[in-house]
Amino acid sequence: MGTILMEDLATFFGDISSVIWGPFMLIPLLLGTGLYLTIRLGGLQFFKLGVALRLGLLKRKDAGSEGDISQFQALTTALAATVGTGNIVGVATAIGIGGPGALFWMWVTGLVGMAAKYSEAYLGVRFRGTDTAGEKSGGPQYYLERGIKGPFGKFLALFFAIAATLACFGIGNMTQGNSISANLENSFSVPTWTTGLVLTVLSMIVLVGGIKSIGKVTAGFVPVMIVFYVGAAIYILIANVGQVPAALGQIFSEAFTGTSAVGGFAGSAIIIAVQFGVARGIFSNESGMGSAAIAAAAAQTTHPVRQGLVSMTQTFIDTIIVVTCTGLVIITTGAWNYIDPETGEQIAASLMTGHAFTFGLPGEWGHWIVTIGLVMFAFSTILGWCYYGERNIERLVGRKAVMPFRVVFSLIVYVGCTTELTAVWNFSDMMNGLMALPNLIGLLLLSGLIVRETRWYLKHDPKLEADKAEIEAFMKDREGWEEWKSGDVRGSSHMSRKARLSMDSESERIQR
Repeated sequence: MGTILMEDLATFFGDISSVIWGPFMLIPLLLGTGLYLTIRLGGLQFFKLGVALRLGLLKRKDAGSEGDISQFQALTTALAATVGTGNIVGVATAIGIGGPGALFWMWVTGLVGMAAKYSEAYLGVRFRGTDTAGEKSGGPQYYLERGIKGPFGKFLALFFAIAATLACFGIGNMTQGNSISANLENSFSVPTWTTGLVLTVLSMIVLVGGIKSIGKVTAGFVPVMIVFYVGAAIYILIANVGQVPAALGQIFSEAFTGTSAVGGFAGSAIIIAVQFGVARGIFSNESGMGSAAIAAAAAQTTHPVRQGLVSMTQTFIDTIIVVTCTGLVIITTGAWNYIDPETGEQIAASLMTGHAFTFGLPGEWGHWIVTIGLVMFAFSTILGWCYYGERNIERLVGRKAVMPFRVVFSLIVYVGCTTELTAVWNFSDMMNGLMALPNLIGLLLLSGLIVRETRWYLKHDPKLEADKAEIEAFMKDREGWEEWKSGDVRGSSHMSRKARLSMDSESERIQR
């Protein structure tokens, strides 16, 4: 009975997800919003990528700025949450079903998504507040309400907060734990319950410390895991350098000719390539979902534009570097259309990347590299998404619920490691889409503010070299600047109007 129920749920969530992620709903909205913001911002992601990388990866922090973690830690926390199973299994799924052309659409999603990622991170910092524990708190759950006046903005904010809270247990918890336990069992014969127990303990140790603990761990962990995985992929591409031009030609031609792994008539194959490329692309880099804005809001930065640009580089690193490496390895080694000699069928997407690395590296240990990489990617995603979840729980219930949420979130990791999760995977896809919908609507409605303030800032500091005093000089008369500096953005969560009046009255009484 229980099995039948789970199968029915998996089918139900899958049907809804296919509509949300279909060619007539979220995909055109995602691409359209990213393209619209790209045009209005003047191709900001192309012209300011270099200075943004320098600020985020080399300078790493703004002296004298307020926030809970450095700009670099905010970037690595967002990377921790996004560089996960989507970069390994998601890429393989897109190419396995949509053909090599799907990788092209993942690139397109990433490139236009950088404008969306910049915009949501800008808004996350611009409308952040300070909670009762003295920590910065922001994201779509706040900026949709504070930026869009009236009940519609509040509805979008609450819709996002509920969707994100539910989604964090899927995309950021159980699916990640399940991927880790399944791969460790397959590669090293580690029992799933052992993996679940170890992961639960490690998660709880890190997560109970909050964003500062998460930031410290991800700042040291994320660069190592990316270099480890990308380094192995580059070795394979160098060893197969003669196959790279043909692979690139295949990617570009099949993105438009409709020749895909699933066959069918040309039009349907093009749609499949676009659909899976965009859907898996957004699953990988989360541009437009609004999640990274939550990490950006915690950053120590002297201006929202600066952190927005740093956060934008997350999509570049995730998609243009990590996803590209995975995709090219799968295509150049021929793993994308490899037929299993035992079954006579194409190998499953969950095994495709492992086979590609085994084909490309000497010996039989390529799949171990993928397993270790997936373990690191997925564990870091658990850390990042716990923070996303707790910020939305705070928005819905209040700060008092944050610590219990961290404990429950850690315990749920064990469930993910030891349970069959077909329904949860479909549920995650559905909730990802439901998170993106209100956020994308909000980005379009707030695009005027984003463009106006971005142009003003970059007019005075095009190379992101201004110090705090210089920024103050050209921002002092700007609307909302004093509120932002004080952390008292209108509608801020850190103190209600009644509480502020009460504190003011108490202060006056003491002075008298």
